[in-house]
Amino acid sequence: MPESRDPEALIAGLSCWHGPVDPQPVAGGITNTNYSVFDQGRRYFVRIGHDIPVHGIVRANELAANRAAHAAGVAPAVIHSEPGALVLEFIAGRTFTPADARDPRNLGRIVDILKRCHRGIPEFLRGPAPIFWVFHVVRDYAHTLTEGDSRHRARLPALLGIAARLEKALGPVDIVFGHNDLLPTNFIDDGTRLWLVDWEYAGFNSPLFDLAGLASNNEYPPELSLRLIESYFGRPADRELMLRFAAMNVASLLRETMWSMVSEIHSKLEFDYVAYTATNLARFEAALAAFDDLAAA
Repeated sequence: MPESRDPEALIAGLSCWHGPVDPQPVAGGITNTNYSVFDQGRRYFVRIGHDIPVHGIVRANELAANRAAHAAGVAPAVIHSEPGALVLEFIAGRTFTPADARDPRNLGRIVDILKRCHRGIPEFLRGPAPIFWVFHVVRDYAHTLTEGDSRHRARLPALLGIAARLEKALGPVDIVFGHNDLLPTNFIDDGTRLWLVDWEYAGFNSPLFDLAGLASNNEYPPELSLRLIESYFGRPADRELMLRFAAMNVASLLRETMWSMVSEIHSKLEFDYVAYTATNLARFEAALAAFDDLAAA
């Protein structure tokens, strides 16, 4: 199916429906478009999006990760897939806000689903094993920004130098299967349990990336970050662990910043990437200063 095809026409033509459907847009999504569809009294969630090479998004990997995540009990079921379209079980629930993700009452639930994601998904994953290494992503984004004559080109040598310093500070890592995009909107609370959605960037990684991404995406205060780390690892956090977490926190914000820089020149979706870049760049710089203070202490 060509990428230029109208999303609603693409959805209407999917072979999984029992009759005519009327796709309704769902707000959100800055690398894809989302729709709600009713078919024979049952509601479905449909994601429309093709591979995005500049972001390392391979829809076949997303599909495999989503299927394994469902088998591990952390994600909705895949109902149907065709090139450019993914039909999922619709989860009736409330999408998290940053405040929900910061609420200490949700911390145990979040840690639980992350542990099930990290350790459970590898038992069910089929096919090639994707990896998400944030420092490779940053280096690749730098090439893409250079080739695209980005307005941010002059910043790249300094950003790459910082990334190298962070990678060295991180040191050896444990390997788990990460979600790698823990925005608050990727958590759904159905009133009984949490679900994780949007597996575009899923792959093997250090658990510290999901923990740091969760904290940075939802602006955790330091005391909540400490509780998150200690709850996940089940032990008091020493200075070494906190320094490694801080390094990954900076790296996650650098990746988000450069993701937005790349999107400025490559995305065709209606979204203010320039403002998003500015916001994340400021947060990255603040996190870097905090890391430097901790490293110097």
